[in-house]
Amino acid sequence: MKKKAVSLLAVLALSVSVLAGCGSSASTAETTAETTAADAAATTEAATEAAGTALDASAIKVGVIYIGDENEGYTAAHMAGVQEMATALGLSADQIIEKTNIPEDETCLDAATDLAEQGCNIIFGTSFGHEDYLLQAAQEYPEIQFAHATGYQAASSGLANMHNYFDAIYQARYVTGIVAGMKLNEMIEAGDITADQAKIGYVGAYPYAEVVSGYTAFYLGVKSVCESATMEVQYTNSWADMALEKETASALIADGCVLISQHADTTGAPTACEAEGVPCVGYNVDMTSVAPNTALTSSTNNWGIYYTYAVQAVLNGESFDVDWCHGYDDGAVAITPINTNAVAEGTQEAVDAAIAALTDGSLHVFDTTTFTIDGKSLEDQIAAGGDFAAYADRVSDGYFHESELTSAPSFDLRIDGITELTTN
Repeated sequence: MKKKAVSLLAVLALSVSVLAGCGSSASTAETTAETTAADAAATTEAATEAAGTALDASAIKVGVIYIGDENEGYTAAHMAGVQEMATALGLSADQIIEKTNIPEDETCLDAATDLAEQGCNIIFGTSFGHEDYLLQAAQEYPEIQFAHATGYQAASSGLANMHNYFDAIYQARYVTGIVAGMKLNEMIEAGDITADQAKIGYVGAYPYAEVVSGYTAFYLGVKSVCESATMEVQYTNSWADMALEKETASALIADGCVLISQHADTTGAPTACEAEGVPCVGYNVDMTSVAPNTALTSSTNNWGIYYTYAVQAVLNGESFDVDWCHGYDDGAVAITPINTNAVAEGTQEAVDAAIAALTDGSLHVFDTTTFTIDGKSLEDQIAAGGDFAAYADRVSDGYFHESELTSAPSFDLRIDGITELTTN
């Protein structure tokens, strides 16, 4: 498939027409940077005025709406974060009301309403398609704080009690890319593959900004140590379909991919890799339980950082960020322990160096000197105008400022070296 830039307006139209799953289903640069900044400033001021009074820890109730349950990696990671928050703040089990397997339809509004009527002081929604329903509930219950993962409408809503949150998972994906790139180098040096056979397969859920940002970050991490690497992405159009993810991984391997990664929520892809002896990089959870010989590591989210921050703010009667996104700087992202039985020698040292550079800000994942689009730099494409002009406010100082103007990912550019296919 010819690589191309997707206009931000086109991505917005896509987000309206297609249901999302566990993550963001659209580019979050639908508005200009100036509008977003103005919206955020106005909403933050309103939130400060409406933060509420302080609460005793024993009096607060927390509601959480999940797209899945503990059997699906994305939701399991959020559940772990909620439990981390409860432990940190000393909340009892009866102070947390969780609703699982809530689809992205009116059921979400019903769930939010029920949580509000049960006396929750703050209500979280975890999937992109929950946002419109949480916005509606936030209007109806202005005394309750609402926070939504992966969305983008809090700042522009004007609601003092509406918030968006995400984490800089693209940083962790970049680090796992280094792990994968070093494995490719080891395979090349051992004579298992040639340099031009260093082709990665990637099982993606949907062609949305969150997935594109993630796989691009992963690929750039690979390329930072294995220059000859290329990547093929196949989309499943599902967040959590174990059979299809396994089938897609097998199809990528059959197409010549010698290492597999994923932005999909089950163990399907690693299961296929273990059966075929192909190294793999997972997502959300440690995949060594299903792929002990082939799983290298996984990128993972520490949602507990945000849940603790937001609930503590409510307890203190304080305002909190309308848009929140942190990464290694705040411990909000990580990779699972590297599998020493499968990774290349020196991997841990390379991982440690990359994390240190990401933490101190000396390394930027989307450094525009490290990739091209149709043979040109992103700056040159922006200067030429057209669809690329919409990205101008997010590019400065030599890199794309991902998740800085809005919390959810906005990098939806298709860079050279990556091809895309849809499997169904």
